[in-house]
Amino acid sequence: MTILTDIEGTTSSISFVKDVLFPYARRELPRFVHLRGGEPEVRRWLDEVATDLGGACQDDVIVEALQGWIDQDRKHTALKALQGLLWAEGYRNGDYTAHVYPDAAAALRGWHRAGHRLAVYSSGSVAAQKLFFAHSDAGDLTPLFDAYFDTEIGGKREGTSYARIALALKRPPDELLFLSDVVAELDAAREAGLRTVLVDRLEDYPQPRAGEATHGHTRIERFDQLELA
Repeated sequence: MTILTDIEGTTSSISFVKDVLFPYARRELPRFVHLRGGEPEVRRWLDEVATDLGGACQDDVIVEALQGWIDQDRKHTALKALQGLLWAEGYRNGDYTAHVYPDAAAALRGWHRAGHRLAVYSSGSVAAQKLFFAHSDAGDLTPLFDAYFDTEIGGKREGTSYARIALALKRPPDELLFLSDVVAELDAAREAGLRTVLVDRLEDYPQPRAGEATHGHTRIERFDQLELA
């Protein structure tokens, strides 16, 4: 069995991203762009934002647009890439560690020991995902994962994205199990033939989703409730 997991609201609290990572990126963006805007890796993404804004833009205009996208939680690949670069600084500086639920860390380690293949699919960039799990509350979890996917492979609410992931992992879709807190993502994964589980953590969703709200997906509140065949 290959287990494909989301991050925010699934392995980790929604509040960490919302209350720690997003404000850090928003606050540090002007300094970051001023100091590193000439680096090719950074310039590439800034230019992509400028193109989306309609053409050549001053960096302060780009920064203002990016800050607005952060406020909107917009799933834009350039924004996610730049946030990942910013968060790398925060992790390296020890400004924070990434929140991972203890039951998630224990289950991921146990599944890995049992021979299950693990992969990540999140709207955050692959670089940000690796940083997240490398600097988690539970230590460096990156050795547990074989692959990481972000929105460059496609949107998380599009069935074709999950079909591409199955191809990339060289596994039949029905041998992949996708864990997420977002029902629409699970619907898309099921459309592509994946097995699905709704992670409905009470810390993130005080009003449990049950009955028709699950859209027929198996529901768990903690990773240790999941029984793998």
